[in-house]
Formats: sequence, structure tokens, C-alpha cells
Amino acid sequence: MINNTNKTNSLPPIKNTLRVYLNQTLVGTISRLQDDRNLFLFDQSYIRNPKRPTLSLSFKDTDGELITENKITKTQLPPFFSNLLPEGYLRDYLATKQNIKPQREFFLLMALGQDLPGATRIESVTGTDAEQTVDKTVVTHKSDDLRFSLAGIQLKFSAVMETSGGLTIPDQGIGGAWIVKLPSNVFANVPQAEYSMLKLAREAGIEVPEFKLVPTKKIHNLPDDIPQTIGDSLAVKRFDRLENGKRVHMEDFAQVFGLQPNDKYKHVSYDQIAKVLWLETGENGFTQFIQRLVFSLAVGNGDMHLKNWSLLYKDGINPTLSPAYDLVPTFLYVHNDNLALNLGKTKDFNQINLDNFKRLAARAMAPERLVTHTVKTSIARIQQAWESLHQDLPLPDVDIKKIEKHMESLPLFKTAR
Repeated sequence: MINNTNKTNSLPPIKNTLRVYLNQTLVGTISRLQDDRNLFLFDQSYIRNPKRPTLSLSFKDTDGELITENKITKTQLPPFFSNLLPEGYLRDYLATKQNIKPQREFFLLMALGQDLPGATRIESVTGTDAEQTVDKTVVTHKSDDLRFSLAGIQLKFSAVMETSGGLTIPDQGIGGAWIVKLPSNVFANVPQAEYSMLKLAREAGIEVPEFKLVPTKKIHNLPDDIPQTIGDSLAVKRFDRLENGKRVHMEDFAQVFGLQPNDKYKHVSYDQIAKVLWLETGENGFTQFIQRLVFSLAVGNGDMHLKNWSLLYKDGINPTLSPAYDLVPTFLYVHNDNLALNLGKTKDFNQINLDNFKRLAARAMAPERLVTHTVKTSIARIQQAWESLHQDLPLPDVDIKKIEKHMESLPLFKTAR
């Protein structure tokens, strides 16, 4: 462990440096050391600020005090920053466009630093020896290359909604207030499926961002080398951007628990997420989480991993549960799909009943009566919403029937009545 207050005497030679900001507040620096090692250190001005904005719960100890000691990481960035970067195909695409190796996260963060999720901004230190040694591969991109900052089952872009109803992808990927999700080249009707689940969730009383289906042909400025898909895409309004362009800070639960993106399905259960929400957001965020967990069970969403739950810091300091997102009935696409994380020691949709939620209440140290009431109320609302909407959802009849059959077969929906 390296102590932040003694860093000038203990650091190996620094090759490159990035400054980390939350909106306009300087938080600290990320230094690239020899052998592609990386170190994040808080700035003393941030440490001394009694009203400092929150970067992440992972940097707080059990007493709520700031943890100022950090480990050096090899190639990968510290977990909070690693989770700001895209994954999978999107990462490979971006790295190829920037002529960067996908695993060299320091340089990926340098390339994406002005269009990250939440209020985090990254700026390269200028006018220093470190700046002169920046890897030349990260500055050879074209000025009109799209910079990606989000990832998932579909290609996602930061975009702006035009008054005509079309979508324009910003040339630099910066400042967009919408997320555009293109059709999948592997799975059919994914934009329509997520649109349907967002509509159903909203009807069931779950907070979701604004969303709409748009013809893919109305999306302008797509990169030429992205496969041009037909049909509709899903546009979802970003909840980390306000109308005036101000950024709202956010972090996902992989960041909260200090885990790397590859561990988003590991080490943590829904019970543990519930405990954090009960302690940090109180009854409101906690019961919203229970509602969404019941909804995920109802529609067969097996991909609610740690990165699909997030906290918002609307005042910059105190967390609230973000609106729900990435609500996809994954069981339609993945045979024998299960929950992403354990709920009462199981991920099996067909083994979860009210007892699992009672165990969740005990582990979160929350009132069991509150949890059981929320579960039962959520089931009733979901069933009512389904009866009201299912015939008008833009999904094939076969998928509608599969979702209905799945919902009716769940032990939870039978035992919690």
C-alpha cells in the first residue's frame, strides 16, 4: 500500500500523468509508471475539502472516511476507472481505431476522458516531460472518429436527439444526451424487447429514463465501418446528463465494490447490493431495488449483473438509486438462462420464492415485513401491467407467449400471493 501523503518520496519514476476531475473539481491523478503499472492518488485539495464530491463509495471506509491509500495496478487501471471503459467488441473496435492495445487501459482512458459515464473527466497533464512521452499511438486518431464510452449486448453510442425525431451521433461522441442501441447482428428484436420491458416496467411503477424506438436509417453519422443494420434502434435518454449539459455523477456496483469489469458476475450477491442500498439510500432506494429484482425475475432478465445497477449523486455527495436500465428478457436469447447474481444462495429462476427475499432482508439488516410487502405489491403491479400492455408490445407473438409462460411458472409468483 502507498500512502497518499508520502507519495513524493515513495513513487517510482512517472512516465505519464492524467488528472481526474468530477465536473470542475480536481480529485487526483493517475500516473503510469514503469512496466505499464498505474497508480491513482487523491489530490491534497480534494482530501482537505470537507464538502468534496463523492467519487465512489469504494473509497470510503466503514466510518465514512476517505481511504487515501491505493495499490499499484498492472496494465489495468484501478477498478473504479477500469469500469468507466467499454467492454467486449466496443473496446476492441475503439482500440483498433485509436491504434491502442485493448488491455492498455491508461491510454484508452486518455482517449475517452471527455466522454465518460457520470461526471468523471480525464485530462492529460500538459507542458511537462510526462506529456512529451505519451504513447504516439493514442494521438493518431482522425478528428471525426466516434469515441465510445458505453458497452453491452448491442452497440451503444452517445447521441443527440433532433427535433425532427432523427438521431445524430456527435463526431467526437462528446455531449450526447441519449444512448442509441443498434439492432444486434446475432439476436433478433433486441431493441424491441428492451423497449417493451422499459414500457412494462414504467407501467408497473418502476422509474425508467425516457425511451423510444427510432428507425435506424434516421441515425446519422454512424461510422462507415460499423455494420449498417436495418429496422429500429432503441434510444434511451441519459440520466447522467441534464438538459443544460451538466453532468450528474454516477457509479455502478462493480465500482461500489471495487471489482474489475470481468468480475461483474462474481463475488457479490443481490443481498449485498441490498445492504448497501439500505445503508446508503434508505427505504426509498432499497424498496426500488426489490421492485426491480422482482421485475427481473418476472421477465426472465438474467443479465442484471453489478454494472447494471448504479448510484446517482444528484447533489454530488449523497447517493440515490439510478433509474432502471438494460431491462432485457435474456431468457429469450440464452437457453436455460438464470439470474446474474445469487439471491439467497441461488441463481435459478425456478428456485426463488419468498424465503429467498426474507434471507435478503436478514442479510441487509432491513425489516422483513417491508421486504415481503414490497415483493407482493410488486408482483401485483407487474401482473396488472402485463395484462394491460402485453397485446400492444412490439414483439412477435411467440415471444409474448414465452414471457407469459415464464411469468406464470415462477414459484415466487405462486407462493407470494
